[in-house]
This record gives sequence, structure tokens and C-alpha cells, in this order.
Amino acid sequence: MPASHPTPSPLRVVLASGSRWRRSLLRDTGVQCVAIESRLDEHSYTEPDPVLRARGLALAKARLVARSEPSSVVIGADQVAHMDGEVFGKPADADDHFARLRAMRGRSHALVTGVAVIAPDNERVFHETSIIWMRADVTDAELAAYVRSGEGAGCAAGYQAEHLGAQLIERVEGDWFNVIGLPIYRLVTVLRELGWRPDALGGAP
Repeated sequence: MPASHPTPSPLRVVLASGSRWRRSLLRDTGVQCVAIESRLDEHSYTEPDPVLRARGLALAKARLVARSEPSSVVIGADQVAHMDGEVFGKPADADDHFARLRAMRGRSHALVTGVAVIAPDNERVFHETSIIWMRADVTDAELAAYVRSGEGAGCAAGYQAEHLGAQLIERVEGDWFNVIGLPIYRLVTVLRELGWRPDALGGAP
């Protein structure tokens, strides 16, 4: 009879975010987690480089939550949109939202997601970039209607690609999951390297 081995305790995964989209994305792809908002003041972080900004904010969020979750695997993430050297935050108001969508119409922009994964004895930081081409044939009236829907007001680029915002997009290059909030393929690789396994596939090895 093969020797029995104790089953490792499952790793508790904590998402350092209040984003319901990221939480749903993790759970839908088999990463069961709890969400704890970091409450980081993002406006105090002034790094102009989009990649460094996304990575830095992700790490800061993860570290804040990891202080109270020292035995968990904590995931922090931040997404930055940029075009022509300008970094976009979430739209300030409806006028800013409309102006941004209008500026992106018929052009491409980048979405960079920084991710930090902090385990009890390890820390990983990485980023993923996707390029999005927006449709040129979307009218001002359609953009105004989208702004009124309120759908993309809380998003870095001002749209939700997985919902009505898909009507504004011509094509995407890169990880689709990254566009909607988290680069799942690479994140799962990092989690597995840290010893995590999904409950749906049998749990810890």
C-alpha cells in the first residue's frame, strides 16, 4: 500500500481590493478568495511611468493587507490606461468620461495591469500589457449614451470591455482577462508556483 502523506493545509487567498469585477473574475476561474480593501490613497502615488505606477500601486495595496494577513497569499492589483504618454485614471466626471472616449475613438491605447502576490515567505510582482483598438465609426451620440449608462465610470480606461463597452472596441491584442481586470493566466502560474491549487481540481497537491 502506498505510504500516506499528510495533506497540506489549503492556502487562504486574499484579494487586496474592493473590486467586485476582480473578485468575480478570480472566483469564476477557480480561485476562491476573500476580499479585503486596502484603502490605499492612490492619489498620493505620483509615479508618471504607467508600468512602474501599476506595479507600485499593486505592491502597496498587497503589503497593506498582508500586514493583517501574514499567513495568507495576498493579491494586489492596479490597472493603468495610457495613450500618447498620458496616463488615465478613472474619469473625474461625465464630461471627462466623454472627452476620454472621444479622444480614444479610432485609435489604440494600452492597458497595463500590475500584480503583486505576497505569500508568507515570498513576494512576486509582475505586469501584463494589452493593446485595445477602439472603433472609428462610433458616433458622439453613441459615446454620450454610453457615458449616461454609467457603466465605465469606475474603470481606468472608461469602459467595460465585457459588457456594453464591447460596442466601442474593434480588436484586442494580448490577454483578454487582463483587459477586464486581471491577467489570470500569469497569475495562476505564480499561485501554482507558490503551492496553491484550486479546490475544484482537488485542492493542494
